[in-house]
Amino acid sequence: MSLCALLLFLQPSPAWGAPAQIERTPLTPELLQERLHTPILREGSVVVDLRKMVIDLGPENASFRDNFYQILRKELQKAGSKPLGLDLSRSLIQGDFIGSNLSLRTPLYTQAVAPILISTEQEQLERLREICLQSLALAFPSSKDCKSLLATQLPLSSEISVFRGSLTLLETHFDGTVQFANTFFLQPVDAQGAIFNQQVNWTETRFSRAVSFGSATFKKESHFQGSIFFEKANFKQAQFQESANFQDSTFEDIANFTQVDFKQLAKFSRVQWQGNADFSNAHFCAQAQFTKAMFRQFLFFVEATFEQAVTFVNTQFNKYVNLQGANIINSADFSDAGFAKSAYVNVSSLIFNSNQAKILGNPGQIGKKLVVSGLQGNQSVLRNLGENFRQLQQISDANEFEYKKQRLQLEDLSRRLIGTNINTASQERLMNLGFSKTQATAIATQRFQQLFHHKTELLTLADMDYDTYTRVSSLLIVDEPLSPFNWLLQARNWLMLSLLLLLSGYGTDFWLVIGVGLIAIAYFGFLFWLLDRFRRLLPAPILPTSYETFWMLSSFSLLSLFGILAIFWSGEQPCLTLGCVFVIIVPLPITLFFRLYQQGRYHNLMDVSYFKEDGTLRQLRLLIGRLPVIPRYEMFRERYLPLLCNRRWNWLNYYDFSLNNLLKLGFNDIRLRDEHLPGIITTLAWYQWILGILYITLLLWTLSRTIPGLNLLIYLK
Repeated sequence: MSLCALLLFLQPSPAWGAPAQIERTPLTPELLQERLHTPILREGSVVVDLRKMVIDLGPENASFRDNFYQILRKELQKAGSKPLGLDLSRSLIQGDFIGSNLSLRTPLYTQAVAPILISTEQEQLERLREICLQSLALAFPSSKDCKSLLATQLPLSSEISVFRGSLTLLETHFDGTVQFANTFFLQPVDAQGAIFNQQVNWTETRFSRAVSFGSATFKKESHFQGSIFFEKANFKQAQFQESANFQDSTFEDIANFTQVDFKQLAKFSRVQWQGNADFSNAHFCAQAQFTKAMFRQFLFFVEATFEQAVTFVNTQFNKYVNLQGANIINSADFSDAGFAKSAYVNVSSLIFNSNQAKILGNPGQIGKKLVVSGLQGNQSVLRNLGENFRQLQQISDANEFEYKKQRLQLEDLSRRLIGTNINTASQERLMNLGFSKTQATAIATQRFQQLFHHKTELLTLADMDYDTYTRVSSLLIVDEPLSPFNWLLQARNWLMLSLLLLLSGYGTDFWLVIGVGLIAIAYFGFLFWLLDRFRRLLPAPILPTSYETFWMLSSFSLLSLFGILAIFWSGEQPCLTLGCVFVIIVPLPITLFFRLYQQGRYHNLMDVSYFKEDGTLRQLRLLIGRLPVIPRYEMFRERYLPLLCNRRWNWLNYYDFSLNNLLKLGFNDIRLRDEHLPGIITTLAWYQWILGILYITLLLWTLSRTIPGLNLLIYLK
């Protein structure tokens, strides 16, 4: 007795969790006839029950194979109000499975369609014609049935295999190849968990109803090129161990490829995606080709992994593309891709190393279409993508990411300055935000003991409910309390960053800077002309001629218009930019201007211009060290002569003086005289000169970031 117990103990036991072996029954002609005569009802459909069978269709069993196809096809395509389906769930198919031999061959044209098809089935065939017409509007269809449908002459030989009933292949095991080429399935196809050990051919297959290959395993090449999926296509958790070919296919509804594992090449070129395409958590071990595809709805690659190159060359995106959390190890090519106006690519939390991988696209376009949701957690993404485009010498795209980074930084500063900080907000403010009195008290008690470091810590409070948290979390910030001095420092940083973004796009927009400069030059030139030429009306008027007035007004209007157009053409927030320029150049000068006319001018040399020019040279000069007022040295004064106000071109001198002050560049060295000069005019000149120092610095900084040669000297290490 003890010996038997010892032998039983030493006997190997089955592994825990090992799948139980399926007991299958060999299919014989007699059993096939029995199952054909006793179909079962499953999910509202009448099906032939061939589940858990061993079906030998190998060449050594040719007699049974021929009878199998002949007898089964006769029953499946029998005329009747309801088609008969086929259920091969958990069966083992030995040898090649030629599924098209079970289908009905019928012409495509309504007038010649097989008479056994009922009206709803004929309508499904007509729907195929509509899909072909849609594909013709984009590009000439490649499938044979579409070509024949759209031909001018109706070829009688144009036929298609129609599978009338449902096909169920749950966990079916196919040892040989599977052939369903050029087949039209009028009912659902369910192949979840199916295993295809050899090549499968679903070329130019039409799935009129929902189709599911969820958790299916394709061990050899799988061909779906030219197929049309009329309703939802489910490939969730499928495995393609060899190449997967979906070229020229059409997905009319949602396509679910989540968690799919592509071990080899994945071809999706020229595919039309009419519904959402979801590749979330998909793993592409080899190349993924989406060349010339058309995505009419949303495309998801959330947390997908691309070990090799993924190409979207000449692809059209009409809606949002989500690459959030995706991992690009090699390259992603968006060259010549077309984006609708509202389409963009979300690259938040993108795992991307610019030293190993590359993101390619049309210069000046791709940078504008890649966006992130916020600064937190995306600083490395912005830095790596910016460095990626700098290495590719796509300076405009690199600058676009720098601009986005600073915009997000500005938003973060704004929230810190005026947002509701959970560590400092009063209980009344928390209650106004949406917390209850009990919750506000709990928050105050908790932060007294220990400051909050993340919003999610609110959920640890006993009195906090999830609905309240989700409602108010977006309105809260979590930060260290700011002292008044630190708050002023942050406010200064906010102001400086705002000015850089509005006036130059943070050094990324040359034409925006030029537009600001044109307005400033025109404004100050016109202002100095008014001060110098409209001196008084009484007792003896000192006024410009009508000719000079006309040209000055016209030139001021044109220069201002060109500056405004440049700002609206290149600026992202042109109205705010104009408002910023207005605040800088208008209030102080206009206040001084009205003060001068209010107090009047009673000084010597009223009949002589306030401005003098260097009479020794007339040439284009770089006047970096020039100051706006001439020195007092007598010998130096002799070189400067008053402007000739009786010349018709005299109005140009005022723009020249404004140009000298702002850009430190001019045709003549024009300065203010140092005798009998109102202090207000001197103040205006020095004010513009100081603005000019800041402006020329901004301009040179912007040039260094926008001109490739200068940019490479600064940024490449």
